[in-house]
Parts: sequence; structure tokens; C-alpha cells
Amino acid sequence: MNVRTVLQELRAHADARNVEGMARYGIRSARIYGVPGPVIRQIAHGIGRDHALAGRLWDTGVFEARAVAALIDDPALVDGPQMERWVSAFDSWAICDHVCGKLFDRTALAWPKARAWSRRRAEFTRRAAFSLVAWLAVHDKPAPDGPFLGFLPVIQRTAADDRPMVAKAVNWALRQIGKRNPALNQQAIRCAEHLRRQTSATARWIAADALRELRSAPVAKRLNRLRLR
Repeated sequence: MNVRTVLQELRAHADARNVEGMARYGIRSARIYGVPGPVIRQIAHGIGRDHALAGRLWDTGVFEARAVAALIDDPALVDGPQMERWVSAFDSWAICDHVCGKLFDRTALAWPKARAWSRRRAEFTRRAAFSLVAWLAVHDKPAPDGPFLGFLPVIQRTAADDRPMVAKAVNWALRQIGKRNPALNQQAIRCAEHLRRQTSATARWIAADALRELRSAPVAKRLNRLRLR
């Protein structure tokens, strides 16, 4: 399959009503068709892994073509320059989180990029740092605790960023780290308690919301099951 064919198939499922609905949730892009997620996944499944095609689809600038690109790219072939090009083009939380959770978190550079991007000022680049860690906490089951513990000071350092797209991702990363296992739960709670004492209202919100989940009965039940394994 080539770029032209993929774009034709995407346009065949375009829906202006979906574009309007997506905009209400802050999903906007210069070029967007309003194609439903299941259709995007079906198209990607029909293509399979194709690193070269993924790059060409990304370059179209079409939201849905970029979503397909993240699904078909080969993480083993994704290098640093590509990750930098793509992250600099993020223009919504949706494409940011999609790429981070379907592709970037499976690359060898996931942790170095998360740490580097957390220091960048650009809104969606910084969001990508914390989205990436949140997805790593969910997807990388065999990973040791070390990298997640090492990221808690990054969360503390960035928690005062009051831009909603950043603050929500910082909160998300903290919660996902704290749900991995009992030891990380305690360290994430300690981090949140530290944030709760900061003067920043954003940091205090991150802390309160995270503590509500990390100390909740469902999380405690899940962590107890992990202890018994």
C-alpha cells in the first residue's frame, strides 16, 4: 500500500461531524478528516509493519495518516532524529499520547527522550515526556523500578507547570508509576505528599488527584494481589 491509497481510504471514511466532536475535546489539527478510531486501526492492521511508509504518512500532516503511521512503524527502526521530528509536530494531546503509547514507548530511546523532553518548554513536547512515562509504566511490565524512581524528581520539578496539557500528563505519569507495584506506590505517595506542600496550586491539584487514586480501595486491592504472587 502507498500513501495515496491510504489517504484515499481515510477520506472515504471522513466525517465532518466527528471533526466537530473531536474539536470539542481539544483534538484539532490543520488537516483532519474525522475518521473513527476502529477504521484507523483496521487500515493499519491491513498494512502491517512498514517503517518507510510510516515516515511518508507522517509527512502528509494529516491527523489520521499520522495515527496510522504510529501503528505501522517499526520501533526497532525509530531513531532519535525521527523522534525529534515527530515530537516537534505534535499539535494536540491526542496525537501526542497516541504516538507515545503506540510507538515511542517501545523504542530503545524512550527513557532518554522522556528525560530530555521534560526540560523542553514546548507544551506538547513536555507533555510527551510524561505521556511516555505513563505508557511505559503500563506497557513495560518487566522493567525494573529504577527508571521510574528516577523520574519522580522530574515530576516534582515540573509539577508547577500550570498548562493543562502538561499538568494532566504529569498527574497521569505519577498515578501510573504508583500503580505498578507496592514499592512504587509508596514512593509515588511520598512524591505526592511533597507536591501537596508546594505553593503552586497546580502541584497541589496533581498531588490531591494522585493521592485519591493511589490510596483508593481498588488500587490497594490490586497491589495486595501483587504481593501475594
